[in-house]
Amino acid sequence: MDPIEETRRWMERAVIGLNLCPFAKAVVNKGQVRMVLSEARDEAALLAELGEELVRLRDTPAAEVDTTLIVHPQVLGDFLDYNDFLDAADALVAELGLEGVLQVASFHPQYQFADSAPDDIANFTNRSPWPTLHLLREDSVSRVVEAFPDPDAIVERNVETLQKLGHEGWRELLQGTDPE
Repeated sequence: MDPIEETRRWMERAVIGLNLCPFAKAVVNKGQVRMVLSEARDEAALLAELGEELVRLRDTPAAEVDTTLIVHPQVLGDFLDYNDFLDAADALVAELGLEGVLQVASFHPQYQFADSAPDDIANFTNRSPWPTLHLLREDSVSRVVEAFPDPDAIVERNVETLQKLGHEGWRELLQGTDPE
C-alpha cells in the first residue's frame, strides 16, 4: 500500500471511524481534503514544499480545499527530529504572514506526548502511518470549536476510546481487511 492510501485508510478507520476528530468527517465527505505525497528527502526540501502548500491553501477557496495533509515518508522519520522541525514550520507560517490564518498540526508514527511513556496508548491519538504535516485554516478551526460545546473534552474522550480499544485493537483496526 502506498503512503497516501495508508494515510487515507488511517483517516477513515481511526480519525473518522473512532471519531478522534469530530470535524474530519464533514471535510472528507465534501472532498475538501488535499493529500500530498512529498518527495522531499531532506528538511530544506520539505520546508520549501510546506511553503508552497501553505500559499496554495491560502489562495484556494475553503469550499474547494479546507485542509491539506502533507505525507512525507522519506524525511523526518525520527520523531525528535520531526518535533524539532515543527519550530521551523511555525516560523515559516509567520514568515509568510499567515499567523492567525493557517496553522500546522502534527502526526507521526512515533508521536509521543511530553512526560508520557513511548507505549502509552494516549500517544496513538496523534500517531499516523507516516510523518504528516496537517495544514489547517484558523477560521475553520474557530468555527468548529465554537460549535462544539466542550472542545477540551475531545482529548479526554479520545484517550478513553483508545484505552478501551488497547494496542491490539488499534493494530486490528488499522491492519484489518477492507470490507468487500
